[in-house]
Amino acid sequence: MTTALLTAAPTPDIGAVLAASALRPTVVFGCSGPDAQPDGHDQRTKASVARSLADLLELEFGGLHDPAEHAGRPLYVVPGQTLTSLQAARELGIESPDHFFGGVVPHPFVATKLITHPLVRPGAQAPRGWSAAYGEAVRPVVLPGYSVFAPEDARTAAERLLEHGGVRLKNPDGVGGLGQQVIEDMASLEAWLDETDPQALRTHGVVLERNLSQVETLSVGQVRAGRWLASYVGTQSLTRNHRGHEVYGGSTLTVVLGDFEALQQIGLAAPFATAVEQALTYHRAAARCYPGWLATRANYDIAQGLDAQGQWQSGVLEQSWRIGGASGAEVAALHAFKAQPWRRVVRASTHEVYEEDAPVPPGAQVHYDGVDCHVGRVVKYVTVEENEAHADD
Repeated sequence: MTTALLTAAPTPDIGAVLAASALRPTVVFGCSGPDAQPDGHDQRTKASVARSLADLLELEFGGLHDPAEHAGRPLYVVPGQTLTSLQAARELGIESPDHFFGGVVPHPFVATKLITHPLVRPGAQAPRGWSAAYGEAVRPVVLPGYSVFAPEDARTAAERLLEHGGVRLKNPDGVGGLGQQVIEDMASLEAWLDETDPQALRTHGVVLERNLSQVETLSVGQVRAGRWLASYVGTQSLTRNHRGHEVYGGSTLTVVLGDFEALQQIGLAAPFATAVEQALTYHRAAARCYPGWLATRANYDIAQGLDAQGQWQSGVLEQSWRIGGASGAEVAALHAFKAQPWRRVVRASTHEVYEEDAPVPPGAQVHYDGVDCHVGRVVKYVTVEENEAHADD
């Protein structure tokens, strides 16, 4: 079974198709979201990757999207966040996969961790548009857990999960492990509920999920830009920022030209093969259960580790249908496929280094090198290996 979008056959190169037209689209980056800071390291890195996409497609890069400046012009949009309504996509001129790099979902909660888990019971409180069928479809490929929107449902979820060990409580919008805590007993949950506004819980929800130890986080994803369609599996690394906190340090991806099935055919080691199969189930369910869903960039985080009984577990944690931390490597891989059409597999890596004198290897593409007012100096760069490599090397 194929999805409506990402596993479709590659379409003609958007640059080549429009080469004869005087109205060639301009690539623009949309810095959006309540916490978006155009001058921050995250947004400037994403804007740099958007510029690299423009180079790939041989189109002009128009910088930050300006509704007044770009009105009436055909655009190829790189939203900074998942677009959370079909109307928002239409207002940007997005009518097909050829018009953007990212994702569109029919309801805001679909872009969060909430859809990873079912409700505690049929008819439990949930936002408008909630798909019970989705929760059932992905249950076999995610860790045991629930999404809840009411205090009584949180108690029910915690009671069930605590029978088998610690529970990870997660802010649905948290990024990079932020907004999470582990609860070991009901007293800890009650303390959290005492500090939580019930109305905020009803509005935003929270995720309760089985906690694992000795965790490795894998990334499985797929990107489409112009005539290039590529899929990948890889690992994430952590690093320490200037405050000594562990934060995302980069991703190393094995990228295959083609769809998820092409990725499955390169002889992956068992943990990677499991992660790909789980991500594909999650991915297909989104297209099936949430009409209007579109994504030309999809990334799925899969946690693999031990539960409280010492049993190995693997499950999808969340999705990212927007330009993200691994996108520099994704786009660099597409550039490699364009430059060397005979290549079918490449290894590309992103690196985020919090050092005053961060070394950058020769040949690396730097997407950010500066001092952010919140995190200090950080350097973000991408490397691509010359030789083909597999995920189990």
